Amino acid sequence: MKILVIGGGAREHALVWKLSQSPGIGEIFCAPGNGGIAELATCVNTDLSDFTGLIRFCSQEGIGFVVVGPENALAGGIVDAFEESGIPIFGPRQAGAALETSKIFSKELMAKYGVPTAGFRVFDDHKKASEYIKDLSLPYVIKADGLCAGKGAYVIQHGREGAEVVRKLLVEGVFGEAGRRIIVEDYLRGIEASYLAFADGEIILPMLPSQDHKPLLDGDRGPNTGGMGAYTPVPFISPDLEERIKTDVMARTVGAMRSEGISYRGILYGGLMIGDGTPYTLEFNARFGDPETQPLLFHMETDLLPILAACVEGRLTQVPQIQWKKGVSICVVLASKGYPDSPEKGKVIEGLEGLKSDPRVMVFHAGTRREGNRILTAGGRVLGVTARGDTYEEAIRIVYEAVSCIQFEGMQYRADIGKKALNR
Repeated sequence: MKILVIGGGAREHALVWKLSQSPGIGEIFCAPGNGGIAELATCVNTDLSDFTGLIRFCSQEGIGFVVVGPENALAGGIVDAFEESGIPIFGPRQAGAALETSKIFSKELMAKYGVPTAGFRVFDDHKKASEYIKDLSLPYVIKADGLCAGKGAYVIQHGREGAEVVRKLLVEGVFGEAGRRIIVEDYLRGIEASYLAFADGEIILPMLPSQDHKPLLDGDRGPNTGGMGAYTPVPFISPDLEERIKTDVMARTVGAMRSEGISYRGILYGGLMIGDGTPYTLEFNARFGDPETQPLLFHMETDLLPILAACVEGRLTQVPQIQWKKGVSICVVLASKGYPDSPEKGKVIEGLEGLKSDPRVMVFHAGTRREGNRILTAGGRVLGVTARGDTYEEAIRIVYEAVSCIQFEGMQYRADIGKKALNR
């Protein structure tokens, strides 16, 4: 079977890498791909918003299965378009992707069906929102409704800050239509975790818990990013707590979508806050997380393709539980100077070849491009250095030894990924 993976980041590199090990796959294409993906798949330089062109390409090449990575394609209805053409595709339809593309839709669904989350209010009027936040205790959270490339959520720590954010969103319109409506919600305290599960519209098949590190700098300081690293499994999520996550958050949400007339098939990603032993949902994503996908797939023993196909065909009940490698997997993101605001590009990356012979390490490319025999930086997040060890301590040591082998001008990264696990 020929497969097309949609996207060009480290998440898609991890998907291509994992799918390349499946005996059921003959050839892999990736649109648009990147410098690392090109070693495993045929990269196709095409407009991801041109669904008609992508469908035509799949028909011409005899593509038998499509896997969608990025949220923008899902938000645009790529799954609906491919389903109409009769080409099997993994991911939720546009109506299902609303769990991520509209925070208001997601929060109202959770409130209606009893999925634990923070209390909230919705506003589209600047005056009413400004009046409401005057009496709120600090801290609290303001979120834009739509997709804002990870920049639409604000933790308000000071009184004037809230009014400035409300004005920026509802008056200045810095995020356009995505910020036309906002949520003001209670601030939740606890420990953040990520929980991803496959869904076929009826049931879920969970992956291991993982933990992302959003802020740019060590100790969770600095601006939020798309994610500076992640690890799996998570030691502070007990079997009992995980069962509550599966039942009260993940399965209940898939059931809620079904009750709303939406068959949710694809990845359901719950961004959680664990407080007083209760899993509260901060947000849902409708796709594989990045960087969580990198350590999760590096840690997965089970063939990925049969799981994806079972989700599309609505038969996850026929798929056994996922088998995982022993130990711990950790991903450390190497980013460009200036990330997340104005990342530099075009810097030569050195040291990658020497890591290819180490089976404990895999370097997933995020923002890279090939220029002859050289690999150059081409984005904010450049590489996801991923490693596996028998213990948290060993995995941390191995991944940072691998990081030390790589150089490019202006390279920045966090030096504390995974260390939260050592304190639990």
